[in-house]
Amino acid sequence: MLLPLACLHGRVAQCLTSLLVLAEPFPRPRRGAKARGAAPTSAEPAPAVAKMAAELYPPASPSAATATDIANSNAAGAAESTKVGLCCPPCLAPAPLPPLPAPPLPDNNNPESPNWQSFHPTLRERNALMFNNELMADVHFIVGALGAARRVPAHKYVLAVGSSVFYAMFYGDLAEVKSEIHIPDVEPAAFLVLLKYMYSDEIDLEADTVLATLYAAKKYIVPALAKACVNFLETSLEAKNACVLLSQSRLFEEPELTQRCWEVIDAQAEMALRSEGFCEIDRQTLEIIVTREALNTKEAVVFEAVLNWAEAECKRQGLPVTPHNKRHVLGRALYLVRIPTMTLEEFANGAAQSDILTLEETHNIFLWYTAAKKPLLDFPLTKRKGLAPQRCHRFQSSAYRSNQWRYRGRCDSIQFAVDRRVFIAGLGLYGSSSGKAEYSVKIELKRLGMVLAQNLTKFVSDGSSNTFPVWFEHPVQVEQDTFYTASAVLDGSELSYFGQEGMTEVQCGKVAFQFQCSSDSTNGTGVQGGQIPELIFYA
Repeated sequence: MLLPLACLHGRVAQCLTSLLVLAEPFPRPRRGAKARGAAPTSAEPAPAVAKMAAELYPPASPSAATATDIANSNAAGAAESTKVGLCCPPCLAPAPLPPLPAPPLPDNNNPESPNWQSFHPTLRERNALMFNNELMADVHFIVGALGAARRVPAHKYVLAVGSSVFYAMFYGDLAEVKSEIHIPDVEPAAFLVLLKYMYSDEIDLEADTVLATLYAAKKYIVPALAKACVNFLETSLEAKNACVLLSQSRLFEEPELTQRCWEVIDAQAEMALRSEGFCEIDRQTLEIIVTREALNTKEAVVFEAVLNWAEAECKRQGLPVTPHNKRHVLGRALYLVRIPTMTLEEFANGAAQSDILTLEETHNIFLWYTAAKKPLLDFPLTKRKGLAPQRCHRFQSSAYRSNQWRYRGRCDSIQFAVDRRVFIAGLGLYGSSSGKAEYSVKIELKRLGMVLAQNLTKFVSDGSSNTFPVWFEHPVQVEQDTFYTASAVLDGSELSYFGQEGMTEVQCGKVAFQFQCSSDSTNGTGVQGGQIPELIFYA
């Protein structure tokens, strides 16, 4: 027999009230409770709980009850019963809670994170997550020298797939069975760069660790990483580190890097030989550099650099820095310096007072400079050839007029770019069109507004349409596919030759130059005509 809706509503309310009563825990009798006036055990509901049930679910009048009211009452009762921690019958169970947010992605050393695979959809991402991760690691490396070693977890399969050396180590006929492998000759930071590449194809190189990384890549035969290291070194190559990189490129047998190092050392020899890095090279590299025919510097600079290296080598060997010990550590390298090719003044003020030569050697060299009958010397007598400067001429013709070209201290400027690395040594300039004249000139080379080199000097023109070289103090390294600005501010004879029929592109040997007008130019010089007819460079 079906009950009326009003009765059904009343029954539900009574049911809930009974459940509330049953949910109230019975107090456990304690020893001596009666003597202390404790409340006796009772089966009646606690007044507060009964009152809560009455407020939450008041009985509804039959006239107002509807099916919707019942559904709403049931939902509200289920929600509130959940709040107070009641046990509801299945018919009054609360609606399912919304799904919990996804757990955070695991860190590399968090093997407890469940279901981490779901959050990394690609094989590369999942593999990269295993880099430097204890999760499933089946081998550990103790990397670095004693006292600075680091324990690195790894996975044999990944390493064997990426390196034939690791494959032989783990799966070859003489496979390594140890759970820990010591690698004292590799820096920990470089080893981590190697592993990161093998796990994820990512290459993170830094100037401080790139040489150590190159060593690790060579040791474990990972050619792609080794190539990336060489490219990184080439882009960071400059005079101050060229000698060190030359030493390393010879050690690692990288002929392309070796050639690039020689380009820098030859063109910027003075800066390279006076760098701190020169004092760090090995003795064999020292001898190779000192015998170099193309070094573009004075022999006095070479001699000074050799002495600096000898001083550093004495300190490395724990020897007192004395002329005798410096001569000892140099050995035959001293006799590779072309001392007789110095000027007499350079020798007298430098090598003759260094105390590294014997009295007999000093005496014989002085005689070699001055005497008609020259003594035999143990030093090379021929001067180094150095580098022959090349000139890029950007005008097809030159001219002069009765009212042109005037300077008056205004700026002539032009922009240029090259398709390969070169070293700008100076500028070729026009001179007076009305006879011999002297000019004061300030030349500059800038990149993105930053001055890379400048020189304030004078030059004399002979009245012809020839160009006259003005040199920077040191050749400036110019990278490919980047625009630089060459400027000249002249002050002297007002009337001068000027260039015309200018070219936007000029092929000079193996180097292609491209020219653009410069906003710095305030005296009329541009691509088509004006001053700065030549760029003098080494390549």
